Amino acid sequence: MFEGFTLTTIDTGEAQIRLRHGGSGPPLLMMHGNPQTHFMWHKIADRLAQEFTLVLPDIRGYGDSSKPPYTDDHAPYSKRNMAKDQVEVMRQLGFERYFVAGHDRGGRVAYRMALDHPERVLKLATLDMFPTYDAYRLSDMHHAYRSWHWYFLCQPADFPERAINKAPEVFFERRPTNIWSPEARADYWRCYQNPDTIRAICEDYRAGITVDFEDDKADLGKKKIKCPMLTLWGSRPYAGQPGADFVGIWKNWADDVRGQGIDSGHFMAEENPEETYAALREFFAE
Repeated sequence: MFEGFTLTTIDTGEAQIRLRHGGSGPPLLMMHGNPQTHFMWHKIADRLAQEFTLVLPDIRGYGDSSKPPYTDDHAPYSKRNMAKDQVEVMRQLGFERYFVAGHDRGGRVAYRMALDHPERVLKLATLDMFPTYDAYRLSDMHHAYRSWHWYFLCQPADFPERAINKAPEVFFERRPTNIWSPEARADYWRCYQNPDTIRAICEDYRAGITVDFEDDKADLGKKKIKCPMLTLWGSRPYAGQPGADFVGIWKNWADDVRGQGIDSGHFMAEENPEETYAALREFFAE
């Protein structure tokens, strides 16, 4: 797992970011989702590293990266600030322009990077997510029932934190964790047991329904993703928002969008690594 990769921590000035990097070829930044760490890429990283220089961080608030304290405006966990972390990470590693991929919460950081730093992002791939503005705008009874954690985690501090920390294993196990390898699951669970991680996750979702929503709303129709974009989504239950037109939604935000469904649930890089690897490799290598 991650053979030949270097594990390190980079100080961005605002956060300490744990990451692994390795491989050879054009740089490719890959960001994970909730409740994961950079371990989520372990089933496809070795193969991608044969053609790309991979940078696999724990995004702010997750894994062993920094977990800033509460603020009333939740700005430390805005995807705009989390994107700045990664721009600085890549700069310190010597990369000014690069490919970017992001799953779930990492996808939200990724598309914000493409909007705010178009001179940096050469291509963008998002996995099983679409913009925060649209996710809330299109929310309905089904989404609220199936994705109730969105509306639970964003409740005012510190109600959700206290509830989760009473029995973190119950909340952690609400998803089908048997799809994760023992090594990846161990890293996720190790970090999840830290109350600071729980606080950071809640702040991430509070930022989503406040500052991130407003940032998206302000940019819709004014800013567009200029680079080529790939959107992937899981076709099985517990994936995306069922029935959503991923390509159609992203066309409101990007000039050049293609997409495909993956025979998978939400955690496609771990549930169906073969198909996920093939789609990412084809897009970034062309």
